[in-house]
Amino acid sequence: MVASLPLQAALTEIGAEIDRRFDALLAIPDDPRADLYRAMRHAAIGGGKRLRPLLVFATGNLFGVDRDCLARAAAAIEAIHVYSLIHDDLPAMDDDDVRRGKPTVHKAYGEATAVLAGDCLHALAFEWLADPATHPDPFVRSELVLEVARASGPGGMAGGQMMDLEAEKSRFDLATVTRLQAMKTGALIACSVEAGAILGRVAPDGRTGLRGYARDIGLAFQIADDLLDVEGDEDKAGKKLRKDAGAGKETFVSLLGAERAREQARMLVGQAVDHLRGFGPEADLLRSVARFVLERDR
Repeated sequence: MVASLPLQAALTEIGAEIDRRFDALLAIPDDPRADLYRAMRHAAIGGGKRLRPLLVFATGNLFGVDRDCLARAAAAIEAIHVYSLIHDDLPAMDDDDVRRGKPTVHKAYGEATAVLAGDCLHALAFEWLADPATHPDPFVRSELVLEVARASGPGGMAGGQMMDLEAEKSRFDLATVTRLQAMKTGALIACSVEAGAILGRVAPDGRTGLRGYARDIGLAFQIADDLLDVEGDEDKAGKKLRKDAGAGKETFVSLLGAERAREQARMLVGQAVDHLRGFGPEADLLRSVARFVLERDR
């Protein structure tokens, strides 16, 4: 299903904004590092849903955050996401040939350059977050750095990826799969919502509803991903599908069945929207994102 018009317009606008940021921040130098920058640009510019940047903007707009501040934080979080995709695609991990409808970085530039491109995007993300241009308040910047580090490290995305590797040789129950996906996929999605609130100087105890929203859409996103892996179209998805079953991994679909998994995702989306009941029409974009998470085809 295609995203509703206002959401589609937002996705297009934010996607173009993030591409402009990466184009400027990853300008190719006239020295032997040129291929490293080309590899980063290959992975970062063009394609992808830009869901995480959209969540940064949609949340930050609730609190009147400056657009340039949001764009810098959004680009940093997307850089973390892109680095993780580069590394996940490597032969030592998922060994994928196609990502976002084009050759993976190691296929286009070689494994060594791909590793370095991922490393550099990881480092640049924290450089951008720590820069005073992202926010004049050093306490805001330090909280952003802390949250992104937590979301991307052993207690978040990287830890979830390790669990995912173990899933190929272990039998995971539903609770373990849920924890795996909350770390691997949900942590950075939640961080994107949190970042918008941090930039808006919302106190931690004022973020409870937003955290609940982010947690629920993160799990719904992964259930939808599992359904796409079983039922989706590779041309639309822009990547290889039906990998989990071949690797012997337990997923929400293998454990629950497609219909129960789809119903669980619908319930999570409903809960996510309910977490926003304290907001008015200004949170409609976040509500649309929650529904789109379930309805997307890539």
